[in-house]
Amino acid sequence: MNIPGARPPTPQELVRVAERITFLYVEHALVSRKDSAITLTSDHGVVHVPAAQLTCLLIGPGCRVTHHAVMLIADSGTSAVWVGERGVRFYAAGRGLTRSSRMVEAQARLVTNTRRRLAVARRMYEMRFPDEDVSQLTMQQLRGREGARVRRIYRQESVRTGVPWNRRDYRPDDFDASDDVNKALSAANSALYGVVHAVLVALGCAPGLGFVHTGGDLALVHDVADLYKAETSIPVAFDVVAAQPSDVAAHARRSMRDAMVEAKVLERCVADVRRLILSDAEAAIDDEWRNVVALWDGGSGTVSGGTNYGQGIEDELVDW
Repeated sequence: MNIPGARPPTPQELVRVAERITFLYVEHALVSRKDSAITLTSDHGVVHVPAAQLTCLLIGPGCRVTHHAVMLIADSGTSAVWVGERGVRFYAAGRGLTRSSRMVEAQARLVTNTRRRLAVARRMYEMRFPDEDVSQLTMQQLRGREGARVRRIYRQESVRTGVPWNRRDYRPDDFDASDDVNKALSAANSALYGVVHAVLVALGCAPGLGFVHTGGDLALVHDVADLYKAETSIPVAFDVVAAQPSDVAAHARRSMRDAMVEAKVLERCVADVRRLILSDAEAAIDDEWRNVVALWDGGSGTVSGGTNYGQGIEDELVDW
């Protein structure tokens, strides 16, 4: 059958998410397509972006996006995230790379079992603060430890850079109401959230099923992003303010992009999420590119799809 339109690439033809560029933020531009590249056209000229090598495109205010651009973004497995001014609001996102439901099924089993969910929360804390033994701590104790450690990190960064710090204070409805360091933190965290969201979607996880955070549609995004804030967004924000740039948010995004590349956040995020959600044996199986649809067998297993299971019982059916 001749289907009109360009043939979308197979997952095997695409760059893996761990090997991609982290993110690109664009505002006040026309987002279009030429061949296999996204084109960004503004008063400054035209920029070509290789879509298949990009993890996350943050589309800000003042953008127009063509139909062909969205086709290429979707076919490339790039997450298109529509964000607000300065990139600090999250509105919508597109489809990722995976064609398998294995990760989201394993995630759902963990989230819906209290004992297993607490075990994942403890592993997350151990990944952030490996010098502490939390094997016997309750969720309430974990929250207390986490709060104390994060406050200490803010104070240390303030002393290191000389930037005054009082507390985390920001208003989602008024970005300019915050002081510079809180503005920088919001912008840097927003970029981190976009990249983590893209990785989760690419792996096939449900962003709303969190282990520590809960109730929001990005709960798991906040869980996983917290693993990297102490070495990326927090020091970046203080360094940006210490440099006294004219545009704090833009400088924070550019610095955050460099920090994530240096810290290998993409590669680590893929490995960390798989390690948190899958068993060691399951994590060893790489099915990022698989497109296998099976049928539920009614119990705990599956049977092959694409098979006619009605053969041999036609005579038993009532002729309606």
